Amino acid sequence: MTRSPPLPAQAQPTPSRVMIVEDDELVRTIHRTLVADTPGFQVVSAVGTLAQAEQDLGQLTVDLLMVDIYLPDGNGLDWVSGLPRTPSSPDVIMVTAANDLPTVQTAVRSGVLDFLIKPFDRQRLQAAFQRHQQRRAVSSAGHLTQSGVDRLLRHDPVTHLPKGIDAATLTRVQHLLDRGPEAWSAELAGKHLGVSRITAWRYLEYLVGLSFATVDVQYQTTGRPLKLYRRTDASV
Repeated sequence: MTRSPPLPAQAQPTPSRVMIVEDDELVRTIHRTLVADTPGFQVVSAVGTLAQAEQDLGQLTVDLLMVDIYLPDGNGLDWVSGLPRTPSSPDVIMVTAANDLPTVQTAVRSGVLDFLIKPFDRQRLQAAFQRHQQRRAVSSAGHLTQSGVDRLLRHDPVTHLPKGIDAATLTRVQHLLDRGPEAWSAELAGKHLGVSRITAWRYLEYLVGLSFATVDVQYQTTGRPLKLYRRTDASV
């Protein structure tokens, strides 16, 4: 019996570098832990004031900001609204107890990626992280398909995941597809991720439904057709 050749080593995507701006030390520690526990993310700065955030942002490469609104030296939303808008500007997730309509509307008009009201659950945060990763993948492309445009404009339902789909597993499946152009069967993906073939198939089909993955059906002489999944146009 011959052994299948090992999969070629693939370059892992660079983790998203996160800055946390939160004045409550306990909450800041909780947020740091949640980020550290999420594959593909790392905390590069966790500060309690806008002054320190401004200083660190000038010295560090940051992909994602998690910002409270009520801070000792100013309003976090006002600070975010005043940041330069460039292709390399970090995404912003507002994390705050503020829940009044004018504040939320201002945040949306300021271009924030997401708005989480304290206390939030882990799955909701994971959905926000997933949206950031999707936008980050799209931003590396020179030209976009319609699905890429939809992802930039947030025409995607990842915030409201259907029953049976959780954000953490969805992120792992997308990371697998993002490793390269090779195609994955549900069985092979399941073995790689440590989940059942049926579970892998469910998540792969969900990504196909979002146009974030494509599927090729290969008909065989015996048995069921083989479905092979790959990312859509290099994740766009």
